[in-house]
Amino acid sequence: MRVMGVVGRSGSGKTTLIESLVPMLREQGLSVSTVKHTHHGVDLDRPGKDSFRHRTAGAAEVMLVSDQRWVLMREDPVSLDCPRDVTPLLARMAPVDLVLIEGFHASCPIAFEVWRPETGKPPLFPDWPNVAAVAAPLDTVLPPTGDDVARRLRLDLNDAAAIARFVMSRAVPV
Repeated sequence: MRVMGVVGRSGSGKTTLIESLVPMLREQGLSVSTVKHTHHGVDLDRPGKDSFRHRTAGAAEVMLVSDQRWVLMREDPVSLDCPRDVTPLLARMAPVDLVLIEGFHASCPIAFEVWRPETGKPPLFPDWPNVAAVAAPLDTVLPPTGDDVARRLRLDLNDAAAIARFVMSRAVPV
């Protein structure tokens, strides 16, 4: 399995880009999965539903199954404060050709950053050597950072096909 991280500030367009990349990569014959990190609480259950009742009764894991999909929810009081390392999470996934990881900028072995000045926040890449490229609209001037910006590959955020080629050529095995 190979991985590529997609990192960036909230509102920069990471999810929208991933929505474009997945079908392009699949058209190239790759099987693709995704991992999404969030700082918000996640709860797929709704109060009153059977799976919610199982979980709140104390079940360590609850698997919810339908004809179309299944999901496994695990209560893990040790890591309720969100795991910082994506590697053990990847080990739990079914093998595929490529996993796109949204977030986990500190533990992803390689990533590219989606950056837009309108977020009003500085880019992440100057502080993270694993960020190999910056995807931004071509007319965007990257802010001076003290980082050798020239050593970072510059990707046109509006050219998803070029970004897909970058992902296929630079994703690393885990």
